[in-house]
Amino acid sequence: MALITRDDFIDVYQKFIQRGWGFIASKFSINQQSRTKSAFSDSAFSSANWWIIPAVRARWNQKISGDANVDYERFCLNTVFNGKSALRMLSIGSGVCSHEIRFAQSGVFREVVCMDIATNLLSIAQKKAEEEQLPMTFLTADIYKTQFDAASFDVILFHSSLHHFSNIQSLIQHQIKPWLAVDGFLMMNEYVGPDRLQFKSHQIKAINQGLTLIPKHLRRRFKTNWSKNRFTGSGIWRMILADPSECVESSSIMPLIHKEFTTVLEKPYGGNLLMHILKDIAQNFVDPEDDEAMTVLSNLFELEDAYLHNHSSDFVFGVYQPKT
Repeated sequence: MALITRDDFIDVYQKFIQRGWGFIASKFSINQQSRTKSAFSDSAFSSANWWIIPAVRARWNQKISGDANVDYERFCLNTVFNGKSALRMLSIGSGVCSHEIRFAQSGVFREVVCMDIATNLLSIAQKKAEEEQLPMTFLTADIYKTQFDAASFDVILFHSSLHHFSNIQSLIQHQIKPWLAVDGFLMMNEYVGPDRLQFKSHQIKAINQGLTLIPKHLRRRFKTNWSKNRFTGSGIWRMILADPSECVESSSIMPLIHKEFTTVLEKPYGGNLLMHILKDIAQNFVDPEDDEAMTVLSNLFELEDAYLHNHSSDFVFGVYQPKT
């Protein structure tokens, strides 16, 4: 476990370049929830993370649905929810609700309830929902202080949010399971890797191996002239200061889910190497017509697939039903 690393200093500088002094200053609030909110305070901030790369998203689709052009929403609508109607969904930590909007547009759901602590993000989604007259409800609330009636929902969704919660065992056992209908579904698309991104040496070594496969001009960091030459990982101090909720109990998610739920489907899709190799340099790989960049990506995909033969995936998409 590292208290502070070289990458911590680089990340602080990158955040300053991308989001300014106001964002950096927000991290010194003594209120932990305020620091968490600030991490998601500006939905339009510029970034260069792996999810902006079309080829990466196509890879996720391929691993989840078996088709690079079919995302998990359409996959579930065609399989898990096929033939169902008038379902009620709760999405916890929904942000701007891009995934929830797709479900609401499907006609399968009579209501999609979106809950988050960030009012500004929900406001963006609410405007779109009102324009399209979608069956959506928006709730600014803290899940730890929220109660719903038993069996209120047919589907509960966590999209990149469950790993932000602490006391996950209590959350699952005393809130999520009781809120689900007996034949309901827990759906999640989550980071389930090491807590606080404290990676083992073999993972850090493999990430750095990936960086050696990238030509220098494709390792230019976003909005700088710096090259990304080495990965050292994140220190505990910066993780807690930047967002006290980040990956706080992420490694406990899969064991708990398997204990409390029956697996309907489960699709690991990696991220162990790619998320970290491509962080801050992803902007160099967004053009599908750039043959050199696409060749590099293909090599990185092969490297990660080889790594996954011997290591569990840091990201998992799954659908589960509660055990009785």
